[in-house]
This record gives sequence, C-alpha cells and structure tokens, in this order.
Amino acid sequence: MAYTTIKKPSDYFNTKLYTGNGVGGTNITGVGFQPDLVWIKRRSGTEFNIWNDAVRGVPKNLYSNSSQAQDSGNLMSAILSDGFTVQTDASVNSNNDTYASWNWKAGTTSGIATNGATTITPASYSFNQTSGMSIINYDGNNTAGAKVAHGLGATPAMMIVKAMNGGTIHWAVYHKSMGNTHYMQFDTNAKLDDAGAWNDTSPDDVNFTVGNSDKTNTVTYIAYCFAEKQGYSKFGSYTGNGNADGSFIYTGFKPAFVMIKRTDSANDWFLQDNKRLGYNAVNYYLEANTNLAEQSNSDIDILSNGFKCRSNGGGHNNSGGTYIYMAFAEQPLVGDNPATAR
Repeated sequence: MAYTTIKKPSDYFNTKLYTGNGVGGTNITGVGFQPDLVWIKRRSGTEFNIWNDAVRGVPKNLYSNSSQAQDSGNLMSAILSDGFTVQTDASVNSNNDTYASWNWKAGTTSGIATNGATTITPASYSFNQTSGMSIINYDGNNTAGAKVAHGLGATPAMMIVKAMNGGTIHWAVYHKSMGNTHYMQFDTNAKLDDAGAWNDTSPDDVNFTVGNSDKTNTVTYIAYCFAEKQGYSKFGSYTGNGNADGSFIYTGFKPAFVMIKRTDSANDWFLQDNKRLGYNAVNYYLEANTNLAEQSNSDIDILSNGFKCRSNGGGHNNSGGTYIYMAFAEQPLVGDNPATAR
C-alpha cells in the first residue's frame, strides 16, 4: 500500500496559538512555513473568524461567520516566511487576549493544468499537489456547467467557496460525503439541495463544476480546495450513536485539526485541534460560523489513528445524526514518523 510522502505534516498545516499585545505590526512567527491561508479566531472573547490568504493578498478579509463581501480592514497586514503580521484590532491582537490561528501551505503560482473541458481559468492561484491544497481566485461567467481549474492534480474531496464581491452572499461548501447535489453554508443549516451550486456534477482531477448560483458563479470568488492525502488529510462522514462511548472515526493518523458539522439538522461547525488543551478529552472548541469565544465541553478524544466522540450532543454525536468532518494530521499512523495517542 502506498502512503503519503509527507513525513512531517506540520510542514503543510500547523496550528499556531498566540497571546495579543495590542501593538500594531506585531509579527506572529513559528508557523514553520509561509502560510498561504491563515484563519484566525480570538479564543478569550467574542470576535469574528478572520480569513486571509496569499492569493487575494492582505489586508483583504473574509469571515466564515458572516456572508458579507470581502473588506480591507487592517487586521492582518502581511504574510511572512514563517508566520504573519497583525495590527491592533481585537479580532487579531488585543492585549493579553488569546488567539488560535490555523495555517495551510500552498505555494505554486504558475502552470495550473487545464483541459478541453475547462471554461474558467483562474485569474490567480496557489496550489500544492503534495499536500492536496489549492487557493483559486476566479471570475464567474453565470453559465451553468462552467468548469473551473483547481490545480490539485487529484479530485477535490472538499471545497470552500466565497464570493469576494457582490454584497452579502453565503459561503458554499462542497464535501464528497454529501455528493454533487448538495452544498452547505457556514451557518447552522442542514445541507441544501441546489443544482445552482455544483450543477449536480462531481469535480474531477482537473476541474470543479459550478452552476449559475450567486454562491459559486456570478461574481468574483475565492475557492479553497482540498484533495485527500493518505496519512495527512481525511474528509469523511459518520453516524452518531447518542452515547458518551461514542462513534470512533478512523483517519489513519493522529489529527492535529478536526472540523465537524452535522448535515441532516441544524448545528454549528465545531473546530478542535491538538494545541489548545493537549490531552484527552479535547474539551475546548471554537465555531467557524459564530463569533463566540472558546467553549469548554468534552466532545472528542484525539487518538493515534483518528478521533472518538465522548458526548451525546447534537453537534458531534446525536443518535442517528449524520456528520461530515475535515481532518489534518499531527503525525501519520505509519511510516518513518508513527503516531502515539495522547
């Protein structure tokens, strides 16, 4: 069996925690690479989820807990070779407040593959085929069935798309476990059936397909695309059992980051990682779709080969509930750097 060539997952994804000092122009370093996608959330108080990336440039902010268009508020002012620079806004750098940042590496900015089916070549992009991650900036053409090149060289398992302009337009999330007929928004809603998002067409190893919805194909968009890489990333689904001895979800690695969303009913998007507590149960979580401060609840254990639900709550493990997840590795289960449980 072939395993990922990524021996050190933190070369491509890393959680960086920091404490604010209220000083503009503060460099947050120690990420371990240039973070081409940076997602920041205040832990110790209520503030928006801040998304910046190297393709759009900074300061150009999107917010996963809001459908508003991109703005240029001076929150994160630079992307560095080993981190990023923050200004004084409370969402990124209030004195003595604590923050979590989740960081992904892309990196290749030329030579994206297209084929005869491609109808939208991105205006700008950054992709990494080793880790299966791309950031795609494209202009919609309002034509159902348009095909957008994604650069991964493999079929995306998950795509997160946001209109950069055009007013208040919801995020659109594709996940392979829901299929091409449905999408989700970064809100509490269950999955939505709408051909306008993906044109009821699955992505392939060159393109993803969009309908004529304003969420994916009428204005200008940024798309964060992820292909599954064995031993590094996993995008799947599970069914809850409503028991504190909950469902076990095998990923094939010790997770460094897990995002969970229930798809058959209204619930939040829960974010848990290996840095904010450090031992099981992982009872600190943040939410992608709200501005709430960090919350404490014993919901999952992070194990050497996956994660296990430890509550019967509707957000993680309601009996019969259907859930999707997105996970990135701290350590692979096999190979030269095998994982151990916490």
